[in-house]
Amino acid sequence: MIDVALTPDLLHGGAETEQRESGILLHRLPQPYRSREADDQLRLMEVQPSGVRLSLRTAATVVELALRATRVAYRGFARARGAVDVTVDHRLVASIPLIAGDLLELDLAAGTRTSVPGEPDVIRCDGLPPGDKLVEIWLPHNEQVELVSLRADAPVHAERDMRPVWLHHGSSISQGSNAATPTGIWPVIAAERSGIHLRNLGFGGSAFADPFVARVMRDTPADLLSVKVGINVVNLDAMRLRAFVPAVHGFLDTVRDGHPEAPLLLISPLHAAIHEDTPGPGAVDPEGFADGVIRFRATGQPGDTALGRLTLQVVREALATIAADRADDPHLHVLDGLSLYGPEDADRMPLPDGLHPDAQTHAMIGERFAARVFAAGGPFAMAAASTSG
Repeated sequence: MIDVALTPDLLHGGAETEQRESGILLHRLPQPYRSREADDQLRLMEVQPSGVRLSLRTAATVVELALRATRVAYRGFARARGAVDVTVDHRLVASIPLIAGDLLELDLAAGTRTSVPGEPDVIRCDGLPPGDKLVEIWLPHNEQVELVSLRADAPVHAERDMRPVWLHHGSSISQGSNAATPTGIWPVIAAERSGIHLRNLGFGGSAFADPFVARVMRDTPADLLSVKVGINVVNLDAMRLRAFVPAVHGFLDTVRDGHPEAPLLLISPLHAAIHEDTPGPGAVDPEGFADGVIRFRATGQPGDTALGRLTLQVVREALATIAADRADDPHLHVLDGLSLYGPEDADRMPLPDGLHPDAQTHAMIGERFAARVFAAGGPFAMAAASTSG
């Protein structure tokens, strides 16, 4: 086996790396934003490498990656572990769940956190097909990862991804909450179906039209951009309508400063019954504690929108008005989130915790997004066509 240096050019989909004593920590937000403007929740999410992968051009039939993961768990509640997916020439060949690593346990009742150290995982994928190929190792979308070492039984070279870059910002659904594997989150499904290079800025509990995220998008090279906003603003009760509308306008203005003519897609929230007509804040439903199941509920008063409190219905109407007011931008497009997951879908495929889709629903959303956005007639169709032509 050959030791392979973990150089930045092997990594796609992240912002930068940080060398630590125990390994290389991956970041999806650059400095200084993650230390100066991000809160504790966002700092926790940006080091979970959703959409980040190692891209290796090699003839190796065995590849071995050692990594140290840190998982977040809630005392008294079962939570699935993250996984590492391996693809060969964009086809999934292995999905390997993590079993070791460090633990950060949160006690929702007491409001405390406890750290429990563990050992690294060694992800070994053997039996890869012989000959030259692209091997991609997709890192967990839901656990912090430090890369320790990489080995292979043949030389490895960095693969430069020449496909159009899609830069997407959204909430925990975009990061992949409740999906089973890193290639099973809806943005990865949509990107891989369409032959697109994904850079995922989906951050659990952290999509608030923050100005600093807009600056990151402004300064990040991209061919296609999308912003999915609304659910976090509602379930944190973070804004009233008066603040929300100019915040979104300002966010889009900043993105446009760096990408004046790139296709820019504004996506409204998916259906979530608890917040359709009921403002936040959202909260963990204590009735689930006895069953060891996390469920969410809205704590606002249904229909209480007269003074500008936000519900998902109000947000969708506001985003449609924002888009109409920006009709002078021919490259701005709008996608109704209900076309990806609507009330009729909720009847068939309910959100297990009231907010986040399960693995099957992530797949449906990803396929629908690809069909509506990347396929012929969609706002990103030209980019997808360029990769298949």
